[in-house]
Amino acid sequence: MLQTLAIRLHEILERHFPERRVFLRSDSDTRFIRLRPGTQIIAAVGTCAIVAWTIIATAVLVMDSIGAGNFREQAKRELQTYEARLNALAEERDSRAQEALAAQERFSSALAQISAMQSELLASETRRRELETGLEMVQSTLRRAMSAREETQLKVARLTSQIQAGKAESPGTAADPANDPTVEVLTAALADAARERDKTLSQAEDAQREAEEMAFELQLVNERNSEIFSRLEDAMTISVEPLEKMFRKAGLDPDQLLDTVRRGYSGQGGPLTPISVSTRGSAPSPEATRANRILDRLDEINLYRLAATQVPLAMPVKAGFRYTSGFGMRWGRMHKGLDMAAPWGTPIYASGDGVVTYAGWQSGYGQIVKIKHAFGIETRYPHMSKIRVKKGQRVSRGDRIGDMGNTGRSTGSHLHYEIRIDGKAINPMIYIKAARDVF
Repeated sequence: MLQTLAIRLHEILERHFPERRVFLRSDSDTRFIRLRPGTQIIAAVGTCAIVAWTIIATAVLVMDSIGAGNFREQAKRELQTYEARLNALAEERDSRAQEALAAQERFSSALAQISAMQSELLASETRRRELETGLEMVQSTLRRAMSAREETQLKVARLTSQIQAGKAESPGTAADPANDPTVEVLTAALADAARERDKTLSQAEDAQREAEEMAFELQLVNERNSEIFSRLEDAMTISVEPLEKMFRKAGLDPDQLLDTVRRGYSGQGGPLTPISVSTRGSAPSPEATRANRILDRLDEINLYRLAATQVPLAMPVKAGFRYTSGFGMRWGRMHKGLDMAAPWGTPIYASGDGVVTYAGWQSGYGQIVKIKHAFGIETRYPHMSKIRVKKGQRVSRGDRIGDMGNTGRSTGSHLHYEIRIDGKAINPMIYIKAARDVF
């Protein structure tokens, strides 16, 4: 049975693949190779397999080349889009920096104006108190003059009644009244009383006139003080609101912030000694209340300015740079800072007052400086090429603390800027944007 099937299969193969012979002739001999049907089938199948593999491999290479070209084009387009976005951000940063400089100039001008107004207000208040004191003295003089006038009138009335009584007692005497000593004494006393009365009346009129003039001048001073108060209140509002807005944007409570700074500057005679307008133990007048309220606002501005120096609001890089990576998830991991790329050796500055808690090498960060600020805030400046501060050193905002570099895990010269509150990393751009309206 199997032999029969083999014979029939051989016949079928002989029909399609007849046996062939390939002759190989040399100079001295002739040989041939017999190609049986099975051998031909194996050769044909192998040839087809090689051709098919070649076609598939070529197609795969062509498709991969096309796909790689599309990917490169897409990557190039994305790179161009990213560069355009970075350029737009750089232009926006420059415009914001110019706006911040203009705002700082306006703020400085407003503070100068407030200082001038405060001096003028204090001078006006001193002048007002002098006028009030002078008015009280004039009124006291006027009251004394009126009392003296009344006493003189009473004295004249008594003398007159005495003269009339003396005449009534001696109606029939023949003596000359002009030679009567009593009449002479009474006449002289009456003349003195009349002169004193006239003098007192003149003094009273002068005092009344001076009191009216001083009252009018006091009214003018009060009106001018009211105008100064209004301008100062407007200036206080314009100056304080941006500071409050800045700290709220930075996630800080302004009231708690002021209390903390006030406790740190509570020594008597220091720069924040409370100022008030005295009311001499009586109920405060509306002007005194407004003056004390304005002075309290001035104290708030001083506190805000002190707090602003301690909070890291300034830019750590002042030269030209590019934002190369923001805060957030990157490649599946949390990027806890803001990357600013600039040439190697670019100066790096402290963004706020504080104390250096670490200055040296740290794994991953390379050469790093850590600064502890007030209110539980810490800033970090890794990947430096050179450190210019030491641990325990106190630095101020704007002090140079190092040079930009490429140490640690870094692909190029840049600063990885971090801000942490109580150990938790936050987006540094919050503080940078918050300070744009003031600094």
